[in-house]
Amino acid sequence: MTTVLLDADTTSSVEAGAETGTKNGRRTAKQWRLVWWKFRQHKLAMVGLVLMFGIYLVALFAEFLAPFGTSTFNSEYTYAPPQRIHVDWGEGLYVHGYTSTIDEETFEPTFEVDESQRIEIGLFVKGEEYELFGLIPWDRHLIGPEDPGQPMYLLGADRNGHDLLSRLIHGTRISMTIGLVGVAMALVLGIILGGVSGYFGGRTDTVIQRIVEFFMSIPGIPLWMGLSAALPHEWGPMQRYFAITVILAVIGWTDMARVVRGRFLSLRNEEFVTSARLDGSGRPRVIYRHMLPSFTSHLIASVTLSIPAMILAETSLSFLGLGLQDPVVSWGVLLQDAQNVRVLSTAPWLMLPGVAVIVAVLALNFVGDGLRDAADPYKR
Repeated sequence: MTTVLLDADTTSSVEAGAETGTKNGRRTAKQWRLVWWKFRQHKLAMVGLVLMFGIYLVALFAEFLAPFGTSTFNSEYTYAPPQRIHVDWGEGLYVHGYTSTIDEETFEPTFEVDESQRIEIGLFVKGEEYELFGLIPWDRHLIGPEDPGQPMYLLGADRNGHDLLSRLIHGTRISMTIGLVGVAMALVLGIILGGVSGYFGGRTDTVIQRIVEFFMSIPGIPLWMGLSAALPHEWGPMQRYFAITVILAVIGWTDMARVVRGRFLSLRNEEFVTSARLDGSGRPRVIYRHMLPSFTSHLIASVTLSIPAMILAETSLSFLGLGLQDPVVSWGVLLQDAQNVRVLSTAPWLMLPGVAVIVAVLALNFVGDGLRDAADPYKR
């Protein structure tokens, strides 16, 4: 494991009890610990890290946090406005009900919050059954109406009467995990092809780089449209989810491959690589045991910065109707309702999934920038 000598200025910033050693009378620390110390000085990166963990916790406990399931709706409350939670210290939480009026020309119902009605809500209420983590049968939700038949739309309702808050929480899982899965697949392709290209060079490098340039020369939107149109319409939600993930990985692996290739080209003539070869190490061991760990921090930073691009790509595909479709719920699918300007004039809360996308992308970008700066050994 790589260790680094600490000078007096750096040592003064090390907290008490840190795992450091001594070498020739000077304190030393492992590389990953130095990266963490530097990362902690980046305030925006720390804020982004907290937000990122919060978002993924929402994705992990989506069924418990969401008041209702993705298929629960009430067509009598289409485009119902958001309700504000009130606190009665004697009786608990409650929201006001609705009154509706019918437009004489369009016959469309318009809802307004009626402060004379009171709907009791509670914490850890019994509701729709689900399987926590896909394994544990449960029927408790963090918040919900005491009477399941009463309307509760804390962030408003969509055109079908779905609770937007519940669908937004459920959509977090799809939108955030598709970024992780897509980046993981792109990382594997990028490391394998980029590593082989940079280590061997010559004709191998030429062939792989021409393949990379071919994929990079194809316009993104036509490629998405072509690959999405090739998906069979009879495929189920999970098959389509996996296919969209593969599409995003096919598009996104080229940048990772070029980053890995550049690092391998700069490292293959270093002394520690030459020593490993002379020591009898085979090519796979030199690549994966010596060269790849030397820039792991840079790979982590690149991966963190790639996840927002994957999330935006999935959102764009679903928004254009080329990606995931109902009954699958993602932020891009939810934003399809925001395409109608007339709807937005009467139900602006339908833009809230876009706010979720912005917050998630900014948080991940802040974390990626912090990791990139912390992993740079030449940055003071």
